Amino acid sequence: MLKRALIAAFLFATPYSAFADPYEDGQAAYKSGDYDKALKLYNEAAEAGNAEAQLLLGFLYFNGDGVAQDYNTAVKWFTKAARQGDSRSQAQLGIMYENGQGVPQDYGAAAQWFNRAADQGYGLAQNSLGLMYAIGQGVKQDYARAHMWLNLAAAQQYDGAQENRDEVAKRMTTDQITQAQVMARKWLEKQAQ
Repeated sequence: MLKRALIAAFLFATPYSAFADPYEDGQAAYKSGDYDKALKLYNEAAEAGNAEAQLLLGFLYFNGDGVAQDYNTAVKWFTKAARQGDSRSQAQLGIMYENGQGVPQDYGAAAQWFNRAADQGYGLAQNSLGLMYAIGQGVKQDYARAHMWLNLAAAQQYDGAQENRDEVAKRMTTDQITQAQVMARKWLEKQAQ
């Protein structure tokens, strides 16, 4: 009985904000259009290591939602989330390196970030990496790898991936297409384990 009374006293004596989740509150603030509050709350959660908050904070700076657009700060937050394994942040870094936004343009770094996200099954990254292999941008030109990644993105119904895959296939031999299909199957089998 005393234990319950102590817990109740603690709960009622502690302000609500002590139990609030800055990330969740940031989501609510963002959805209501209160970007200043969302920024403050996402920042709190991001500083505490929340990868989702780091991703969203990166997008606030990337898009200039409630803050001045700042690609350098966006890169900082995307990198923190990407290092925790967030595939969307990894793909966004790939885009930023590809376009030279907040970082020097570096196709090799773009390919590396796209590869990390593609390996996790992220369709945007698979499509982007496939296109890089198709034209030899940041990687050695390799139609079989291009087809493999584009085929995986197409299987997820990622916009444009099927058309991109079919364009690459026009430049390939039957043996190369077979090789690409085998690689895609092996990749899928590995993911299923």
